[in-house]
Amino acid sequence: MNILTQLKDFILKCGRVLRITKKPTMSEFKLISKVSAIGILIIGLVGFLIFMIMRLLKF
Repeated sequence: MNILTQLKDFILKCGRVLRITKKPTMSEFKLISKVSAIGILIIGLVGFLIFMIMRLLKF
């Protein structure tokens, strides 16, 4: 399969995905934003705790 055929197939698949997607409502957007923010905070807190433990143990 040559590169142009692969590119054409990729573009067709992208178009198919774009046709079935929809814009989220404001309530969906707010929910996604809240869940993402909570996830970022949890990951940051875990990283900070690991940093503090390593610092206390002098690694």
